[in-house]
Amino acid sequence: MEFLAAYHFLRAHLQTRVPLTDDCFADFQQYLRPFTLGKRQHLLLAGEPCTHLAFVTQGCLRCYSLNMQGQEHTLQFAPEDWWVSDMYSLLTQQPSSLNIDALEDAQLLLLAQADMETIYARFPVFERYFRLLMQSRYVALQERVNASLSQTASEKYQDFLRKYPGIAQRVPQHLIASYLGITPESLSRVRRQL
Repeated sequence: MEFLAAYHFLRAHLQTRVPLTDDCFADFQQYLRPFTLGKRQHLLLAGEPCTHLAFVTQGCLRCYSLNMQGQEHTLQFAPEDWWVSDMYSLLTQQPSSLNIDALEDAQLLLLAQADMETIYARFPVFERYFRLLMQSRYVALQERVNASLSQTASEKYQDFLRKYPGIAQRVPQHLIASYLGITPESLSRVRRQL
């Protein structure tokens, strides 16, 4: 996807959520930086401060942490039409505890945290948009925590397929197992039973 198309893709995404004039988007677009990641390249490494929000216009990223034994825990997949970031690090400017890497070649539009207050002041529609985005992310997080505590492996996988349509064909099964908090062997059993 060419970056001009990427801007149109973001604009279409935004307009389904908030009203947006041509002039407002043209001004907002000046704050966005096109960025390309190759497969397996990192957008963010644990220990670095997170300085940007990234909107995915092509490809798929994942956000994950590593425990003391080096085991990966996938927290989020970010396919096209998703924002990805370490929000704790972004908002506090503390070093990130998360890694974000590309599972496929990816094109992104980066929005610097340093510009956010300026954007909110100049374009109140974006303050509304990002508030709505954070609200929906908080609800999704609460649902995910509740599901991890109460659902069976089969229920978790079926819920994953509903929330991330098409991702199961794009990412390795061991990463889906990591996201679900189950072993790859358990995921294989669940998939055979469906």
